[in-house]
Amino acid sequence: MGNPKSKIIRRPGEKVSKNLKKSAWSAAFESLAMVILGILFVIWPDTMVRILAYVVGAFFIIKGTYGIVMYYTEKGPKAYFDSNLLTAVICLLIGVASFLIGEDIANVLRVIVGIIIIYESLVRISTASKMQSANVEFGKYMLALAIIMLILGVFITFNTGAVFTLIGWVMILSGVIAIVGDVVFIKHVNTIMDKLSGKK
Repeated sequence: MGNPKSKIIRRPGEKVSKNLKKSAWSAAFESLAMVILGILFVIWPDTMVRILAYVVGAFFIIKGTYGIVMYYTEKGPKAYFDSNLLTAVICLLIGVASFLIGEDIANVLRVIVGIIIIYESLVRISTASKMQSANVEFGKYMLALAIIMLILGVFITFNTGAVFTLIGWVMILSGVIAIVGDVVFIKHVNTIMDKLSGKK
């Protein structure tokens, strides 16, 4: 029989390792969704722009209309300056604007996608830096991938002349880089935990 104390000590680490794997898989699937969306943007750029404008517009119009209806049916007009009503009206205006600007929504999407990519890359840079500080060998490769991802995010955010096809390609490349990093992390998560816990 093994030492019961060693099993008790191992359990928290095993739980953390399992949670890290779960989070990494979730991030990988989100990146896969970005890749698929990017492919659609590359194949059907004009169609996807129109669809996006209508989807975003419909979403905010429904959300805004629902918020206004709920405000008056539940609270009544006495609290007219309640922030919930203001939020609902803004949502409604955003929805209408999405229908009106149509294909110009590509510029808005470019900034949103760029910010998301930058955020995801910074998270991965932070993780890779911690891995390097724990002397995990492959941390430097994850760091390099995250930096490339960051560059792509900055490029698409500030490139005002980016066409929708280019946005799609950046989404594909960033998504693939993120998936590779996540899979590598999942594969070596036990090694990472051993390093951080001081095991050799």
